[in-house]
Amino acid sequence: MAELYIDAEDAIFGRLGSYIAKRAMLGDTVKVMNSEKAIISGSKELTIKKYQYLKSGMGRPAKGPFYSKMPDRFMRRIIRGMLPHKKTKGWEAYKRIMCYIGVPAEFKNQKLIKIQEADVSRLKTLKKVSIGEVCKALGRK
Repeated sequence: MAELYIDAEDAIFGRLGSYIAKRAMLGDTVKVMNSEKAIISGSKELTIKKYQYLKSGMGRPAKGPFYSKMPDRFMRRIIRGMLPHKKTKGWEAYKRIMCYIGVPAEFKNQKLIKIQEADVSRLKTLKKVSIGEVCKALGRK
């Protein structure tokens, strides 16, 4: 199948994630660059509180849920929730998705695709926060 190189800079994360999940389920290999620059819509304070609660307030520390502080792993973990990851086809699709911080040297000469449906200009509100800021609030150095 095809190999897609997607630029997540200034993209609404929910829309971008659903697009990535669909393409992975169709058999495409998806590589997402600039994952720390993706946008989550909503109030900065409420969004950060939500993920702090998910990280520490729910469940038991030894059993999860586990949310990473690294933006690339954080993004991949949320995309996993959009896949049927407990079934074989969903797990295979999940393996075909890779997220990166910035653009690695091996992908410098690849043409990155911007998803128009996920562009931040489609937001009607000015309330937004980047994944990098959320991860920094969770304790990323």
